[in-house]
Amino acid sequence: MAGITSYGAYIPYYRLPRSVINQAWGRAGGGGEKAVAGFDEDPITMSVAAGIDCLKGTDPRTVDALFLATTNAPYKERLNSTIVATALDLPREARNADFTNSLKVGTIAMQAAMDTINSGSARNVLLTAADMRLAGAAGENEQFFGDGAAALLFGNENVAVEIEGSYTLSDDIVDNWRAHDDVFVRSWEDRFGLDEGYRKIPAEAVAGIMKKYNLTQKDFAKVCFYGPNTRRHAELGRAMRFAPEQIQNPLLDTVGNTGAALPLMILVAALEEASPGDRILLVSWGNGSDAIILRTTDEIEKIRDRRGIKRHLEIKRTLDNYQRYLRWRGLVPLEPAARPDLPPTSMSSLWRESRSALPLYGVKCKKCGTPQLFLTRTSTQARVCVECQAKDQFEPYRFADKTGKVVTFSHDFLGGGVDPPATTTVIDFDGGGRAGFQMVDRDPEECKVGIGVEMTFRKMFFDRGIHNYFWKCKPQRD
Repeated sequence: MAGITSYGAYIPYYRLPRSVINQAWGRAGGGGEKAVAGFDEDPITMSVAAGIDCLKGTDPRTVDALFLATTNAPYKERLNSTIVATALDLPREARNADFTNSLKVGTIAMQAAMDTINSGSARNVLLTAADMRLAGAAGENEQFFGDGAAALLFGNENVAVEIEGSYTLSDDIVDNWRAHDDVFVRSWEDRFGLDEGYRKIPAEAVAGIMKKYNLTQKDFAKVCFYGPNTRRHAELGRAMRFAPEQIQNPLLDTVGNTGAALPLMILVAALEEASPGDRILLVSWGNGSDAIILRTTDEIEKIRDRRGIKRHLEIKRTLDNYQRYLRWRGLVPLEPAARPDLPPTSMSSLWRESRSALPLYGVKCKKCGTPQLFLTRTSTQARVCVECQAKDQFEPYRFADKTGKVVTFSHDFLGGGVDPPATTTVIDFDGGGRAGFQMVDRDPEECKVGIGVEMTFRKMFFDRGIHNYFWKCKPQRD
């Protein structure tokens, strides 16, 4: 039977306490915090991070398709999923697709992935769900909207979570929406969107799936469902008639409402704690509701080594400056850096380099075994080995999945851009190879020669409508 063979997640390093937001607007109180993506993160970079976590121990070349679910894709006309697939080193033949425009696109993509596997069109499908929604300042949504991603790998071998059934309700009742030119999410009056929609329709979907498969609430170890905030989430749990101990922690006070990614992130958290044989109910919301029945197998014990939700919750730094958050989101005008303007990005160059630069390929000398990475031109066009001087005796070598150590670094406080200081490092990769990279998710005080780093896929800059992505490094924290 086809099902989930692996899972992963990503939660940004920075967390913004709600008390800091309230303090900025002259209000008291505000419990909990929300995850805040860095200035160089978006649903594409977070999908890559969650995908890396999910594919641990899996050859990405065996993945036949990548589905990306998000409500705010960086590109409106360009296949965002193919950027993710390329960075993860999936084959060029991969069947990629974007799912968007609804909060329940994560579960829609799940069912599409299962249909793809069951039809025999693909053996392995990777699904990533990521969101990074913006809300207007000083409102409730600003406090609750958080950023994050989840990833699920579907296949029909070594299945850790079987999909036993599903039930869908489609309804055009709208509580949140964005038109083509909207920056912030719009919300309708609560008593309509929430009381008539969110509180009732997912409960109808649960009742429908119980009847369809002759089950009751007692048949489930956990139920995972979307929630706009903690109060409304608790209300829906009672409306669905589940006991408090059956309701999986919704992450709303530690991560926030991550939109289309939230149900899948809650599911990943449940799978981290699940025992073989546990039955789990997943319920989404957004223009209707999907209810999906899952059941874990003995294989669940073999994929406990992911960072997932639990480890990412532990890796964090408090963002105690609300103005820094505004700066990252481009919500306040900044003085331009005292640097020349960037030249326009060449789309033809991006295409030529896409299969080497995005997955971060260098070369390895067949004669002496020395890995080499040249960032000034295509590494795969290297001719002479820097170690043994052998000519044209190289094989491709990927650096994105390698760790390393800092050889030297510098902080630029004058041209530091959106998040000064800009930290530039030179790192020696474990196993060989040396190159320079920007460092992110770091306290300048923790930067030292010799600290361990790992690679992270980030946005370099946005200019003339083009998001330019590449790899940076960040300190290892586990």
